[in-house]
Amino acid sequence: MTTGSWVNVGGGATTYLVGGAVRDGLLGTEEPSERDWVVVGATPERMLARGFTQVGRDFPVFIEPRSGDQYALARTERRTGPGHADFVCHADPDVTLEEDLVRRDLTINAMARDEAGNLIDPWNGHADIDARILRHVSPAFAEDPLRVFRVARFTAQLPDFAVADETLLLVRSMVDQLPALSGERVYAELQKAAASRRPGRFFETVAAIGERHWFRGIDLPATARLFDERSFSGPSAALVALGWVNADIAVERLYRDLRAPRQVHRGAVALARHGTTLARRDVDAESLLDALTAIDAFRQNELTGIVLDAVETCSGESMASRRRLIDELGCLGVDAEPGLAYGVALRRRRVDWIESHAD
Repeated sequence: MTTGSWVNVGGGATTYLVGGAVRDGLLGTEEPSERDWVVVGATPERMLARGFTQVGRDFPVFIEPRSGDQYALARTERRTGPGHADFVCHADPDVTLEEDLVRRDLTINAMARDEAGNLIDPWNGHADIDARILRHVSPAFAEDPLRVFRVARFTAQLPDFAVADETLLLVRSMVDQLPALSGERVYAELQKAAASRRPGRFFETVAAIGERHWFRGIDLPATARLFDERSFSGPSAALVALGWVNADIAVERLYRDLRAPRQVHRGAVALARHGTTLARRDVDAESLLDALTAIDAFRQNELTGIVLDAVETCSGESMASRRRLIDELGCLGVDAEPGLAYGVALRRRRVDWIESHAD
């Protein structure tokens, strides 16, 4: 385990490595890209005096200037409202490491290591790693409804882990709180799941939880099967692929509510509307031209490539002939005055070209 970022704050304070880096070390995964630290026994004044930069005026998290790592003062939290920022945070030198760890979501994320490498594991996270169990630490889990989607995301990132029965019961009891979340926070969890080892498990878990607000209208079993059967080039391509197995109206609503990036949103809706047409080899020329026009095939933008890549991955059919056709159709012109007559004539010539150059 790398300890190069370990910073001694001094003044009797003790620094611990916490969270995902500890978990991943026990799992034997590759070196984590980010490390989070907890400092017990320090004050904001001491952190600032040591050259740290505070994140937010009222939040006891500090950035170490050389490594960019986050160092948080040991703290307790108490929920005061439905929003993700509706917490009273208490950071004091008297707050213990165990009090800080108990506010975390899952036992596998509630462990720490000291500078000597000793494991501090008050909630038996190591045992749950060995047993491949995702288990909540305490009833405080229910204070943040985003943790419902974090559990679903962890099932995708750690596909050989199962959700503990008591944790599944707890997250099911939290579904009525989920509408209070912001779309951006839910999308962030979905995006992380899409980048994980088994994205389909996210949708399987969401279905098992009984979530019925954000993903209403989405065919969760079909979406899970798609991700189990196909491998995508990245999370954005995977999220566009939801349009392959879901109705355009459901995908449109989902990505609008989640405030998804424009290209993911547009790509998924276009795939839902035109993907099967583009994949068919027996499609008539008029329908194929309509589909190509709808995915902006004759303009300079990224949408066309996104949709064709998704069709190729989801259907297993090569889109090479469609790409050649787009290039050919884009070069065609007609002898007509600009305006409606030109558009009608150009469409007629493109249809004729497709019919005469059918695969």
